[in-house]
Amino acid sequence: MPAESLEVRRLSAGYGPTVVLEDVSFSVPAGARLSILGRNGMGKTTLLSSLMGLTRRYGGEILLGGRDVAGLKSCDRALRGLGLVPQTRDIFRSLTVEENLIAGLKDRPRSALEEAYEMFPRLRERRRNLGWQLSGGEQQMLSTARTILGRPSVLLLDEPLEGLAPVICEELMAAFVRLASGGEMTILLVEQRIESALDFADSVLILERGRIVWQGTSEALRSDERLVEQYIGVGTVH
Repeated sequence: MPAESLEVRRLSAGYGPTVVLEDVSFSVPAGARLSILGRNGMGKTTLLSSLMGLTRRYGGEILLGGRDVAGLKSCDRALRGLGLVPQTRDIFRSLTVEENLIAGLKDRPRSALEEAYEMFPRLRERRRNLGWQLSGGEQQMLSTARTILGRPSVLLLDEPLEGLAPVICEELMAAFVRLASGGEMTILLVEQRIESALDFADSVLILERGRIVWQGTSEALRSDERLVEQYIGVGTVH
C-alpha cells in the first residue's frame, strides 16, 4: 500500500497504572521521515509501542491516513498499514531466515521474498540458517525485512542501529533511505546516533519525560548545539 500520513492528537499512554506519555501531538505527512530523539527512558520506545497498540492508552487519537486507529487491536493496526521493527528484534529463533520472512508476507506470494533478498543480500546467503545462528546485525536485517515485506504504509523503527558494527549500520541506513526515497512508506525512526538520525530525517521531535519539548527540522536542530546538549546530551553535532 502507498505511504500514508500519521497524525497523533493528545496521546497519553503507559503501562498498567503508570502514565509514560502525556498529551503528545505531532503529524507526519505521507512519505516523510521523522526522527524521534531524547535521552534513555524518556518515552521513545513507549511512543512507538503506543502507536502499534502495545501499551495502555489513556486518551488521544492516532490517525493513519485520516482514520483513527487508536481503538484497534495491534493486529488490526498492522493490517491497516502500521509496521513496527522493535528494538528487541523479536525474530523466531527456531525458524530459518526464510521461514521468518514468510511469516511477514501476510497475503503476498512467496515470490515477494526476492524483495528482502535484494535489499539485504546477506539474508539470501543465510536463508537456511536458523534465527539463533545469526549475528546481531543479521538479526536486525531479518527483523526489518520481515516487517517491510508486509508493505506497511507507516514504518516504525525502534533503535535499529543499537549495538551494531559501523558497516552494518551503514548498510541498514542505506536501505531505509531507499525505502523513504521511493515514497512507498512514511518512516518514524527512534535512534540514539544523532548524526544518523538527522541525516535521515526531514523533521525531528524531542521527548523529555514523556512530553514533546521540541519539534522542528533536522537542520534547525543540527545548528543549535545548546539545544542538543540540553535535551540529548551527546555533544556537538557536525
